[in-house]
Amino acid sequence: MNKREQLIQKYADDLKTKCNHNPDMELLTKVTIGCGPAIYNVDASTVAGSDASEIETIRKNFLIKKLGLNDSPRLKEGIEKVLDIYGRSNRTKYRVVVYYLLTKHFGKENVY
Repeated sequence: MNKREQLIQKYADDLKTKCNHNPDMELLTKVTIGCGPAIYNVDASTVAGSDASEIETIRKNFLIKKLGLNDSPRLKEGIEKVLDIYGRSNRTKYRVVVYYLLTKHFGKENVY
């Protein structure tokens, strides 16, 4: 198993155990590939859910640019809901898992 496959398995485990979600492995793999080399960087591979600038980056760079959503208050609401699902007290929130949950939340699986 290569490094990316190991990470995908780790993300799937997080979705199952921390989010109570049975992941679509094909979509999870596509989201992982879409994150590029950031998944291998300790800092870039996680999301600081309490950092306003991080939330803004997710809103602008992922939801608006990548998923093609229109800017509206529902984007921030979606991010907040996903962070609640992942668990705010959970210190390590993987970017891929957050992006996967956001993709599912907004029904944008067709982007991948």
